[in-house]
Amino acid sequence: MQNRKTVIITGCSSGIGHNVAHGLSARGYRVFATARNADDVKRLSAEGLESLQLDLDDSDSINNCVTEILAATDGEIYALFNNGGYGQTGAVEDLRRDVLRQQLETNLLGWHELTRLVIPAMRAQGEGRIIQNSSVLGLVTMPYRGAYTCAKFALEGLTDTLRLELHGSGIHVSLIEPGPIRSRFRKNALKKFLENIDYDNSAHSDEYQAMLGRLKKKGDAVPFTLPPEAVLKKVVHALESKRPQPRYYVTLPTYLFGFLRRLLSTSMLDRILRQASGDGKR
Repeated sequence: MQNRKTVIITGCSSGIGHNVAHGLSARGYRVFATARNADDVKRLSAEGLESLQLDLDDSDSINNCVTEILAATDGEIYALFNNGGYGQTGAVEDLRRDVLRQQLETNLLGWHELTRLVIPAMRAQGEGRIIQNSSVLGLVTMPYRGAYTCAKFALEGLTDTLRLELHGSGIHVSLIEPGPIRSRFRKNALKKFLENIDYDNSAHSDEYQAMLGRLKKKGDAVPFTLPPEAVLKKVVHALESKRPQPRYYVTLPTYLFGFLRRLLSTSMLDRILRQASGDGKR
C-alpha cells in the first residue's frame, strides 16, 4: 500500500498505541506517534517514528501538538486514533471526587478536545476517520472498575452522538472495544490504585488484597488475553474500509458480553458479571 495519509495516535509509549503506530507506519501511513513523557518521545523517534509530546491533561499541550502536525502536513489530517489513558481501580465509594475527575480528564475530556481540533481539517478535505479505543467495559460493568467504566460509558455515548452528527461529511467514526490485551495496563493501574485508594481503611479491604494479587501477577492475568496486533487489525479496517463499522469487538469476552447484555435481564447479567470477576477478585 503506497500512501502517506496522516494518522495521529495517542498513548504510543507501549501496548496498543506502540503496536498500532509501527503497524500503520509499515503500511505506508505518515504516523505521528504521541506520548506524554519526553523520554518516550525520544525513544519513539529513535525507533523511526515521527513523535511529539502530548499530555491529554493539558490543553496547551494538545493545541501545540495539533498546530505542529498541521504545519508539517500542510493542514491535512486523515485520521485520529484516540488511545492514550489509564485505568483507575477501586470501589466507587472509595473514589474521591478529584480521583474520578482525573480519570475523566485523561480518558475522556482530553480525547474530546483533541478530536474537536482535528475535525476542521477533516471537513476541509472532505474525508477523515476518527477511531476511539473504548473497551468491553464500555459495554458492561465489573466491580472495582467504576472510574474506568464511567469514562468508557461516557466515551461510547459521546462517540455515538458524534457519528450521527458527522453523517454525510465524509468523516467516519468508529469505536474499538477490546477485552484483555497484553500491555502495561495492569502495571499502570496498580500505580494509580496505590496512589489514590485508601485500601487499608476501606470496607472492601479484603477484596482489595485479592485484586492486588491480580494486578501484580506476571503474564496474562485473565483468560482470552490477546496481543495488541488484534487491535491493529481492526484499526486497519476502520481506516481502509469504504464502510467502516461503527463498532469493532476484539477478544472473546467482548463478543460474549456484548451478546449477553442484549439477551439477558439486568439482574441476570449482574450475576454473570459478578461471577466472571470473582466479585472483583479477578
